[in-house]
Amino acid sequence: MKNYGKLSVGLIAGWFIFALSASALDLFKNDSNRVGVAALAPIVVFSMWFATSKKFRQFVLCLNPRILTLAQSWRIFGFTFVLLQARGVLPAIFALPAGYGDMAIGATATLVALKLANPSHRNLFILWQVLGIADLVLAVSLGTTARLLSPHGPSMVTMTVLPLSLVPTFLVPLFLIFHGICITQAKAWEAASGDSGQQQERLQHIRNLMSHDQGISSQGVEPRQKLHEPISIGGLPPSF
Repeated sequence: MKNYGKLSVGLIAGWFIFALSASALDLFKNDSNRVGVAALAPIVVFSMWFATSKKFRQFVLCLNPRILTLAQSWRIFGFTFVLLQARGVLPAIFALPAGYGDMAIGATATLVALKLANPSHRNLFILWQVLGIADLVLAVSLGTTARLLSPHGPSMVTMTVLPLSLVPTFLVPLFLIFHGICITQAKAWEAASGDSGQQQERLQHIRNLMSHDQGISSQGVEPRQKLHEPISIGGLPPSF
């Protein structure tokens, strides 16, 4: 497990360096296709690795969902999109939904991590994660179609150069992966809760049997284990 941890950190660091270097070289500038490939590649690699490696899957499912959820707190900086829209740098059709959506997820991430990341709040935890995914998908969709939807508004070139180019090429796929991991973990909580429920039912059944035996004993009848002792009748030896 430790090896997978080090390997994962190394891959994330390498991925960040790639996104940073490519942005510095203007490889993403005004090229939505390259940005799309950079955003999808890590998600595809992670999904294939997760699906084909049992040990990696076990490592991923052992990650702390609270930490993964707390990482979404960084999305509070979505207010940057709103400010840039107000200055006429980003189109409103992208900046406002993406900005306010990220701010909502970032502002609630700490509360969700501390209060909802447990089996007893499983459905609410999953719902929040789904909303986080929906916000990212909506932002990407609006970002790629902003020119068509708002041909006379500001362009999206700012999102393809540093520092904002790191949002679609690094942060968005990373946050999507974190959301996916948390949802997968939460689905496993249902099975665990079901097993726990079955154990509770067995324990309750045993308690009921014990209470029944005690009730019989209080009425002058010995408990079950003594009913089979031999009985002597009229001085005759016990019958077998």
